[in-house]
Amino acid sequence: MGKPVWSGIHLQAQPVLRSLFAFVAIASAVALAGCYSENAVPVSASHVQPLSERMLAELESRNMAKGSPILVRIFKEESELEVWKIDGTGRFALLRTYPICRWSGDLGPKFQQGDRQAPEGFYTITPGLLNPNSSAYLAINTGFPNAYDQANGRTGQFLMIHGDCSSAGCYAMTDEQITEIYALAREAFFGGQKSFQVQAYPFRMTPLNMARHRNSPHMAFWRMLKRGYDHFELTRQEPKVDVCDRHYVFDAQSPSRFSPAEQCPVYSVPQEIASAVHAKERHDEAQFVQLVVRGVPTVATTNGGQGGMNATYLAALKANGGPGSDIRTASGTIPGYVRPPAEPPPGLGTASLSGFISPAPRPSQVQFASAAQRSGAGAEVSMAERQASTQRKNAKTEPDAKSASAGGLINGAAPMSPAGSLENSFGLPR
Repeated sequence: MGKPVWSGIHLQAQPVLRSLFAFVAIASAVALAGCYSENAVPVSASHVQPLSERMLAELESRNMAKGSPILVRIFKEESELEVWKIDGTGRFALLRTYPICRWSGDLGPKFQQGDRQAPEGFYTITPGLLNPNSSAYLAINTGFPNAYDQANGRTGQFLMIHGDCSSAGCYAMTDEQITEIYALAREAFFGGQKSFQVQAYPFRMTPLNMARHRNSPHMAFWRMLKRGYDHFELTRQEPKVDVCDRHYVFDAQSPSRFSPAEQCPVYSVPQEIASAVHAKERHDEAQFVQLVVRGVPTVATTNGGQGGMNATYLAALKANGGPGSDIRTASGTIPGYVRPPAEPPPGLGTASLSGFISPAPRPSQVQFASAAQRSGAGAEVSMAERQASTQRKNAKTEPDAKSASAGGLINGAAPMSPAGSLENSFGLPR
């Protein structure tokens, strides 16, 4: 198999790119610091540590170029961060799942400065958002608030993915983990990727999880996020994200400009994507309804703002008798000053939900014939659908909450449904 198309042109420019990247990283460090501190610390060599031999061998075994593009997904409830990377097929494949050491707040989006909420949504990371001298070892600024957040009046800044295992509105990893994640991002930029996407979710967007959280006031917002989640699940391509009428739209094509706070223009989504997403939504909605009818238990709508910590680290702390001294784990070091969240109430573990869990879906592969075909005929958003979406602006709760009952394929929040072995023209893993 030939080398990916990005590896030829960009490698010749790598010395220039590396010099430029180093300059941008050091310059950005003046403005960016850890999410709980804006105090700069001296720049160390941690931001230039090379990828380990183990990681390089893994990349080679997976047919992934060191400089191929990356994409990051975050799941709060599971306390997991995924790094995806383009492989030889030209699609994203999962490279590594990292346990998150600490995140703060509740499930749900960030609303305002000081609420200690870690953000949820779709964020674009450029080289200038990588911070080599964070007070939390190394940091990647999410860029919050994005266009959606700003259109909905949400405030805050310096919300990061960083090290130090301690968070006040961020996603905190161990120093060892952030070193590797930072290096993967750096090498993707060296390889020519201009920006990468961070998709931050409250949980894995399965019908079971949606049913468990059906009483949440954030459900309409999460249904909207799920549509972007489904686009990636079905295509294994980074979804194109736009904002109009104060909500996200995905892989939308329009001759008109998308304005975050204004009515959406007429747009279309490539037909093969629209059809596959629609089928998955209907399938997932059917399973969601079945789970509700069967009485799948709901979970509390708040944890008291305590945030979360991956079970790997909770177990390590418990085995150590609690915090107080540094604890070394296979995923990195937990500093002695880190305080875990309170243990969740019993009764809602995997065992108690085992009767509601469906078998794992059979993976499939999405096939796009060509870029030209993808940009051809699509599912068009009608004027009636656009007019219906303007009702969002009059909602008294979350701006997207009014779209919870919207049933259109393109307009409003997506209806809910299960990942299954649906056949589609792409052939992608669900």
